[in-house]
Amino acid sequence: MEEDQELERKISGLKTSMTEGKRKTALEMVQAAGTDRHCEDHTLGNSLHYMIMKNSEVEFCGYTMTHPSESKINLRIQTGGTLPAVESFQRGLNELMNVCKHVLDKFEASIKDYKDQKATRNESTF
Repeated sequence: MEEDQELERKISGLKTSMTEGKRKTALEMVQAAGTDRHCEDHTLGNSLHYMIMKNSEVEFCGYTMTHPSESKINLRIQTGGTLPAVESFQRGLNELMNVCKHVLDKFEASIKDYKDQKATRNESTF
């Protein structure tokens, strides 16, 4: 539940920064979005880049680390114009979150199976 609220906060922050930032033409706002993500590194940057680039409407997606000692990434998304960049960002975040939930579910199921097998052998677990 907290993760959903955090995602909504990040998305609303991106929308706000796009509308309150430098004045851009409508075409630039629809086709490209840039955002800074704090307390993030290559783990999120590369994963999010991959999920966003899976979308055929996205022409370019890239990220940079501002400095090796800072946990901050700059993300840039450019679309062909039919899909707003903010929407492709949201879609990428949702898909990445779904993949993470799937991996966590599989991991927890494997741990449960392992503990059940240990219990049937009367061995101690972890």
